Amino acid sequence: MASVKTWLMQIRAPFLLVTLISVLVGVSVAVYQSYHINALYLGLALVGALLSHIAVNVLNEYFDYKSGVDFKTIKTPFSGGSGVLPAGLLNPRNVYVVGIACIAGIIAIGGYFIYAQGPLIIPIGVVGILTVYFYTTYITKSPLICAIAPGLGFGPLMVMGTYFALTGTYSLAVGLASLVPGFLVSNLLLLNQFPDVEADASVSRRHYPITVGLEKSSLIYTAFVLAAYLALIISVEVDKLPDLALLGLVTLPLGLLVVMGVRKYHNQIERLIPVMARNVMLTLFFPMLMAIGIIVS
Repeated sequence: MASVKTWLMQIRAPFLLVTLISVLVGVSVAVYQSYHINALYLGLALVGALLSHIAVNVLNEYFDYKSGVDFKTIKTPFSGGSGVLPAGLLNPRNVYVVGIACIAGIIAIGGYFIYAQGPLIIPIGVVGILTVYFYTTYITKSPLICAIAPGLGFGPLMVMGTYFALTGTYSLAVGLASLVPGFLVSNLLLLNQFPDVEADASVSRRHYPITVGLEKSSLIYTAFVLAAYLALIISVEVDKLPDLALLGLVTLPLGLLVVMGVRKYHNQIERLIPVMARNVMLTLFFPMLMAIGIIVS
């Protein structure tokens, strides 16, 4: 029987912090707008978000194993898969079943919120589930969709889904706030694709590092970082988010450092690994500080 440690490796537990931050952003806007936070609704929203992230992680690993790409990737702490299935530590079918069970859990939680808060959560749920299941097999074959899908999932879908679960409505403020984790998470996946170009190309994937090359992809990365900071500044300037949301700008030196590293080392994987670590820090701390500023306001 597989150990808990093996399953934690399989679901890539450390990366679930990204989900906690996305949920926090949604909660922060609801708190700022003086909505009462129902503990049950918050708990279910958090569980649903975590199930979504776990599902996409395990299904990605399952489909990567089936395609054989997991045996070809260059392993880094941030890309190349967990290595659990290639090492024979888990039964692939069991991993697939866990992914489907997570999706079933998401549907059940979504059904509850349809009852409790109304049907306007359905579009987010449907797009989210389709993205989770088809990310590896179909979405990775379209450069543009592959670039925006991760950010869509952890930005607008997860942040606005959390907000709707708590408030029963949507707002421009939460939509704008969701763009920050959206751009950053898209960048997280984009940069993690840099070491996998040859392996991914061998199984007919078509993300930007494959189709336009690493140098141009580093420019796309730079544009997404700039877009994240601009989204925050504009949100405050149009009075949709409070001034203290600009606490997120504390990460500007880190953002600049990562951009410089990506531009300089985009084709030197060994030197890029420390930059990938800083990119994870940026992805976590920028929206977290923004959310803390919003809540304090």
